Amino acid sequence: MGKLEGKVAIITGAAQGMGESHARKFVEEGAKVVIADLNYDGAKKLADELGENALAVKLDVSNEQNWIEVVEKAEEAFGPVNVLVNNAGIGIFKPLEELTVKDFELTFKVDELGVFLGMQKVVPSMKKAGGGSIVNISSVDGLVSAPTAIAYSAAKHAVTGMTKGAAAELGPHNIRVNSVHPGIIKTPMAAQDDVEEFLKQLEQDIPLRRRAQVEEVSNLVVFLASDDSSYSTGAQFVVDGGMISDL
Repeated sequence: MGKLEGKVAIITGAAQGMGESHARKFVEEGAKVVIADLNYDGAKKLADELGENALAVKLDVSNEQNWIEVVEKAEEAFGPVNVLVNNAGIGIFKPLEELTVKDFELTFKVDELGVFLGMQKVVPSMKKAGGGSIVNISSVDGLVSAPTAIAYSAAKHAVTGMTKGAAAELGPHNIRVNSVHPGIIKTPMAAQDDVEEFLKQLEQDIPLRRRAQVEEVSNLVVFLASDDSSYSTGAQFVVDGGMISDL
């Protein structure tokens, strides 16, 4: 029996990257998963591969009506939702003097507003389910920061704060809310030659001397979605190989 048997989950940004890894792991562990992504074709391809326990939906995380419709579709297909993984996100990294208002607003809409809307719109469904687990994917930049990460860090710090507030508010309803803070993860985007060389240099400052595999993040997300973490809420779970351990 899988760790997520009987769970109904919505995972955003799940057509590729870390979100795809989460979706695969969730289905493997017995969950029914709504693969929500702006890239509907990618989401549909993954859902078709994963089979009857996966449903693809198109979602703009910054659109309130989209969220209402996604929760409705999840309930129609699988029943009340008891897991939400707010994984969708973007990163715009520019020096402060080059960062535009448009850059900042887009980062806010996807990385911050999208998390707020997801939590807000899923709560009624979780109450019907008798409780649930919300996992907000933040970043180590949601605990510290770095040059050129001002817009990204601002949004990810907001996710950390919203997680704590939501956990305090929703605990009486048996809804747990935690945040996950990845460091440097091995993804296809990082395989580009210029990025790859830069990340190899960064690896030397990580105590474990390597980047994480996406599955290592997914394993943590599964734990937080499962009943194994039934007394964990309002907490920050760092998966960075010790990257910020001395900060």
